[in-house]
Amino acid sequence: MARVVEYLTSMIIYKEVEDSPIWLIFHTGGVSVHYLGIDIGKKEHEAGLIDNNGKPIGKSLRFANSKRGSEKLLTFINNHQLTKENCVFGLEATGHYWLSIFTYLNKLGFKVTAFNPLRSDALRNFFIRKTKTDARDAFLIAQVIRIDMPDATPFLEEDLLQLKQLERLRYSLVDQSSDIKRKIIALLDQVFPEYEDMFSEVFGTSSSELLKHYPMPEDIQAIDTETLAKFLNDASKNSYGERRAHEKATKIKESAEDTFGINMATDAFRMQIHLLLEQISLLDEQIDELDKKLMKLVDNQNTHLTTINGIGYPTAAVILGEIGSIKRFERPEQLVAFVGLDPAVKQSGNFEASYVKISKRGSPYLRRAIWYAAFSASQCDPALSQHYKRLKSRGKSHQVAVGAVARKLTHIIFAILRDQKPYEPHVK
Repeated sequence: MARVVEYLTSMIIYKEVEDSPIWLIFHTGGVSVHYLGIDIGKKEHEAGLIDNNGKPIGKSLRFANSKRGSEKLLTFINNHQLTKENCVFGLEATGHYWLSIFTYLNKLGFKVTAFNPLRSDALRNFFIRKTKTDARDAFLIAQVIRIDMPDATPFLEEDLLQLKQLERLRYSLVDQSSDIKRKIIALLDQVFPEYEDMFSEVFGTSSSELLKHYPMPEDIQAIDTETLAKFLNDASKNSYGERRAHEKATKIKESAEDTFGINMATDAFRMQIHLLLEQISLLDEQIDELDKKLMKLVDNQNTHLTTINGIGYPTAAVILGEIGSIKRFERPEQLVAFVGLDPAVKQSGNFEASYVKISKRGSPYLRRAIWYAAFSASQCDPALSQHYKRLKSRGKSHQVAVGAVARKLTHIIFAILRDQKPYEPHVK
């Protein structure tokens, strides 16, 4: 907590009242400000109000995550005469459940801070007794805001919220497609284990068409070589040519006739492959539709992220959607920590870990996007590939080198979003 040190010069009193939350008082003086913490739940939230000395004001308020619940909260706010000048709100960014109440309070004009639950956990673990209730958590969240005094969380623009929702859906669809492909490979390993060696890409255009029409070795055996050659050439849009298509067809026919796969329950295997391929086709269509929408939303942001080698529109969408406003971060190191690429240093006494891992505490979607972008940039970007090769020449492993490129790339992303200028690689 950034400002705890400022309070250590003050007198600190710890107090625990039976049937009421743990609270801690800092004698600070100054203007009377109230802090309202909200413990977020799926169906109901809990609000706890404290004064500028950290003392709870009355009992906590439980209200439903609904319009009627929001009206109950507004009555609570009015009864305590809370205004945007004398009250600061805090809540944990728990899953997606916080977005509705965050949006509601922002529209009322209040200063609201949504923070990582790890911050409240740090204060919660400070106390010896591990009692945990919604009421206690609400007051504790208010204490976090009072002690740390963080900046208000910028209200998410509609386009950025759309980006966040759609890029996460895209990740989900891509992962589903990858999972289905693994299932198809597992089926082919049983009925036609030689098939993978027939094509450089099992789910390429010509291979996918072949599996849709002739998924089993016996299906391929039932057609003649010329018919199969013409099918492959048509499926590849004549990229094979007649001679290569005939050679390919001959090789596939020979493998199908000499396969070591099982030849039992073939109807069940055929049906599984057929249905799974249909699912992949549907997912591919949906991903294409999402990509078109994401491209428009990224263009609306007038960003220069796509000028970075390794970052296309899908990756730019993830970066913008997950970061939101770059004004949330004062320094690039803060963005690195948000991504979860900062080192998790382990040291105690004379012991110090020889291998340092990244913290992985930030957004997993953002970390995944930047990591893959760094992998691509380490091969194609003049400056970042130079950085990668320099680390490799020093004996660093591939993963360590890519991680260093990812951190450097995060610094570049911060500068581009902050300055709104295109990327210019600087090669030394």
